[in-house]
Amino acid sequence: MTRLVVDTIGLNDKSFVDNFRTPHTEKLHVVERFKLVDGGKALDVHVWIEDADAFYEPWSGLQRYDRVQRACEKKSAPRAIGIFSTIRCR
Repeated sequence: MTRLVVDTIGLNDKSFVDNFRTPHTEKLHVVERFKLVDGGKALDVHVWIEDADAFYEPWSGLQRYDRVQRACEKKSAPRAIGIFSTIRCR
């Protein structure tokens, strides 16, 4: 099983942990694990978050992104590209 693991420390406190604008301190430690599933048709992202000054205990979440096919046009030359559902054609 192949995964991409991103282990992040050293962030300042000027960002937020999630879309709900959850604050954190400079002690934030984030581990993200990316894995293709269903034969490459989906991407699972497991996120583990620890910050002893902001949270009582570490917490985690899992998000699945389904792969979709969309046609993007570039100067009237359509091309189909394989992308995950949260990425939009520009």
